[in-house]
Amino acid sequence: MKICTAEGSTIDLRDDDVAALRLKLKGPVLLPGDPGYDDSRTVWNAMIDRRPAMIVRAIGTADVVAVVGFARQHGLLLSMKGGGHNIAGLATCEGGLMLDLGLMRGVWVNPGEKLARAQAGCLLGDVDRECQLHGLAPVLGFVSATGIAGLTLGGGFGYLSRRFGWTTDNVRSMEMVTADGRIVRASEKENADLFWGLRGGGGNFGVLTGIEYELHPVGPEIVGGAIAWRAEEAPAVLARVAELAAEGPAEMTVACVMRPAPPAPWIAKEAHGQPVIVVLACHSGSIEAGEKAVAPLKQLGKPVGDVMMKRPYTSQQSLLDATQPKGRRYYWKSEYLTSFKPELLERVIAHASTITGPHSAVVLFAMGEGMGRHPNDHSAVGNRDARAVFNVTAQWEKAEDDAVQVEWARGAWRDLKRFSTGGTYINFLNEEETGDRIQAAYGKNLDRLIEIKSKWDPENLFRMNKNIGPKTVGA
Repeated sequence: MKICTAEGSTIDLRDDDVAALRLKLKGPVLLPGDPGYDDSRTVWNAMIDRRPAMIVRAIGTADVVAVVGFARQHGLLLSMKGGGHNIAGLATCEGGLMLDLGLMRGVWVNPGEKLARAQAGCLLGDVDRECQLHGLAPVLGFVSATGIAGLTLGGGFGYLSRRFGWTTDNVRSMEMVTADGRIVRASEKENADLFWGLRGGGGNFGVLTGIEYELHPVGPEIVGGAIAWRAEEAPAVLARVAELAAEGPAEMTVACVMRPAPPAPWIAKEAHGQPVIVVLACHSGSIEAGEKAVAPLKQLGKPVGDVMMKRPYTSQQSLLDATQPKGRRYYWKSEYLTSFKPELLERVIAHASTITGPHSAVVLFAMGEGMGRHPNDHSAVGNRDARAVFNVTAQWEKAEDDAVQVEWARGAWRDLKRFSTGGTYINFLNEEETGDRIQAAYGKNLDRLIEIKSKWDPENLFRMNKNIGPKTVGA
């Protein structure tokens, strides 16, 4: 078998070597042509279409240890897949060895201590569902099909972040397999330097196998959902969103999407395909307070759709799933913001009006002061002074439309970038964004991340990520 090394060359892997690896594994080894190979290798973003020479689907930590040792022994290019939802598609590799954690989806909840332990192959929805049985919730993202590992390692934010901070601010400990095959626990008291780096530093230091989350009393019902208006009402809607972002209660999170209306049953049929502005909101406090908080949105203008109501928290967490299906082509450009300035909102409206496809959007997320509760050096997450983020999201189906859609996103970003804090979110960086964009994501924390990388992965075995190179092999 021909397989790529970490340094970019190709070697012949003997059948005996593969057979020896199989004997150490409980999970399956998949080769091109095997049943399940294509399903495992494909990721959410269809722009990324790589074919690993070999895939191992780990059943547990022992399989992970075996794969890491095998990759190190033969000097192989190694990638790790949790949920496979990252925009850059870094879960898969061309011609190398892919470690798929997607079968490791156990969740254990301790309601008395308000803690949940989850294996690294879990999706957000896996953890939310188990925790909601006890009226508890972790701080996770916006799309239930996202993997918890990539979200958490990149910092993570969602509907609860305005109130409780970054996802990583709500992590008690992590379990990781190191480059030299050790199983280590990282927390404030154990391997504290590694714990600092894992909370935002991505998959640079090892293979994450488990996460322990602090939980919060949220749900099982909250007030949330979405309201849609025609695009001509955008100025008034955005002005109200800016007020809520600046002055709304910590329990209330809002996000805003400008795009052509999807054929969703809750949006008036005559508006389908027409430019709309959609506000998503989630109030995680009492139902009474939530209904009061969303009332100003429900009274605004003439909506073409309104599903803002009391609903299960798990329903809120999956509200965007249908708009982000696996298998579309995606390209994002994003920046952090200090606030929703009027000039920024005007430009957002202008760029939304130039969308040509049925799925693309300009998205605004209000982040809130909870995410800046700690100083910038509290963990690897950078840019804690940001109060909002914009994301220009191009989505389309056909490869022949790549150039047009990518240039639309880049053009909108080039114009909107003047409103940036100078920082950006590591999990929103696309495949081509490296170097100065990684620096922008981490700021002054990057130097410490390089030190941690040099200690825990000095040979850069874990490089299929937004790579932070160790000193020994260059940054």
